[in-house]
Amino acid sequence: MLIRKAKIQDLDGMMALINEYAQQGLMLPRSKLSLCETLHCFSVVIDDIGEVGEPGEVVGVGGLHILWEDLAEVRSLAISEKAKGKGLGKKLVNHLIDEARELGLRRVMSLTYQQEFFEKCKFYVVKKETLPHKVWKDCINCSKFPSCDEIAMIRELAPTPVGVK
Repeated sequence: MLIRKAKIQDLDGMMALINEYAQQGLMLPRSKLSLCETLHCFSVVIDDIGEVGEPGEVVGVGGLHILWEDLAEVRSLAISEKAKGKGLGKKLVNHLIDEARELGLRRVMSLTYQQEFFEKCKFYVVKKETLPHKVWKDCINCSKFPSCDEIAMIRELAPTPVGVK
């Protein structure tokens, strides 16, 4: 398994995985246009390298979306059914957290139904009202607004000492 930044050839696999969970009401759907416009925000988990010159299969996806100068969101986090139970979700979240640290962000949030999973990833529950940048930037246009039933969670990031990776 390989975790890397998403590429154009990953779009169909990303969209299929995200929208499979969206159909179950577990996350918001994403259009191909939306994924194209935000491709640089996404990382993927790739299973086994494909045939020579062909990419492997996308078995995980997650995005790190910057909301404000000190806050980003883990969004559209999904692992395929066949790849579940291997710790890939946590590895992908940690990959996104490392990316947030490299960008100098202090906090990462998530709106989720998977509280226990995110607690294992060192997030804690907060009131949605403490996240005004998220609410007014994205939530205001969501079909679930204002009666969103997702759980808001935050992870505080310790600053990385200079010269340490």
